[in-house]
Amino acid sequence: MGHSQAEKAASRERVLRIAARKVRTDGVGGLGVADVMKEAGLTHGGFYKHFASRDDLVTQAAAAALTEGSAKMERAARKNERDARGGLLDAYLSGQHRDTPATGCALVPLGAAAGRDGTDGDVHLKDAYERQVRAYLDLIAGLDEDAENAEEARAEAVLTLSALVGAVLMSRAVADRDLSDEILETVNRRLRHRAGPRPAQA
Repeated sequence: MGHSQAEKAASRERVLRIAARKVRTDGVGGLGVADVMKEAGLTHGGFYKHFASRDDLVTQAAAAALTEGSAKMERAARKNERDARGGLLDAYLSGQHRDTPATGCALVPLGAAAGRDGTDGDVHLKDAYERQVRAYLDLIAGLDEDAENAEEARAEAVLTLSALVGAVLMSRAVADRDLSDEILETVNRRLRHRAGPRPAQA
């Protein structure tokens, strides 16, 4: 790869990284091309050297933000060798995750936009969002060593992921910090309580 091509690739990666952070914090509607290019140290006019349109940037930034979450969740789970599921719960339902949306799981801020995809624009988020939901479900199900079978592990993974995303969403949305903490701590405690051998379904 020539020097100019390497520079172009690096610039594009920088723009995507900044845009991915912004869609986590401001949502897809708050992503402004001019602001992203300025923060990346590039001219607004140079935008079209890297992306076909704003929608193209939004789609790729959202996909990048979502994909980054998989590696983070896996690292969180693997930190605690004795209790990988507990490690994931502690990391996801932490005050740090709540307070740093720019580096947090993109399933939380992008859910509403993905739900509207196809109704108010050409930003195709559903596919990227679904891929990450499936990846997270596979990861969480794989940590459930006490499930009676794969179907039970999958059902628990769906419940767990839904509770994780909903808890962080609500904890960020309420004004009362005590209530916010209560949401995170209660969901963590209840999900942990569900861990361990469960009776087989009749």
